[in-house]
Amino acid sequence: MAQEPPVKNAIAFVDGQNLYRHAKDAFGHHHPNYDPIKLHKTVCERRGWKPTLVRFYTGVPAQTESEMWSGYWASRILSMKRAGIVVTTRPIRYHRQEIELDDGSRKEVTTPQEKGVDVRLALDVVRLARTRQFDVAVIFSQDNDLAELVEEIKEIASEQDRWIKLACAFPFGEYASYDRGIAGTEWVKIEQDVYDTCLDPFDYRPRRFR
Repeated sequence: MAQEPPVKNAIAFVDGQNLYRHAKDAFGHHHPNYDPIKLHKTVCERRGWKPTLVRFYTGVPAQTESEMWSGYWASRILSMKRAGIVVTTRPIRYHRQEIELDDGSRKEVTTPQEKGVDVRLALDVVRLARTRQFDVAVIFSQDNDLAELVEEIKEIASEQDRWIKLACAFPFGEYASYDRGIAGTEWVKIEQDVYDTCLDPFDYRPRRFR
């Protein structure tokens, strides 16, 4: 049986949109106002892990679809990169369909779709596990499509005869829309009093939208 290391190096894998949506439901925050580095450090301190790199993944809308959010993410991503966060982005795609309303009229509805973020995040977890770059992967997402990672990481740990942990950190509270982490991982519930100590005070919206 692999020995548990005395110092457990932890990398954060943050699904930016997933974390934002669940924090909005649980705590009422209406923009992604968390600081990923502070969150990672706080979660690790509560578990006795050593926080190392933060990797951040998000879909980004085109300026033609949302000038405000496009500008927000352009500024936010630049700030995160300057802070040493590894950022991966994917363009948000839009599905448009016409629906019939109760009065018989028709209306076009646009649904944003974030494609490829969860796949890229999962591939990076596997790649960095194989190259022994962490002992703990802290996944800030409640996307249970990522549950398939659990068996893959167990196999890598067995092949390398070493201790590896997958953890899932997520907003938790009375108003949370979903109160479960990724199946098979260690759940780390982030309550509002803890979350609110990890906010980024800067407003990244373009000036004309403030």
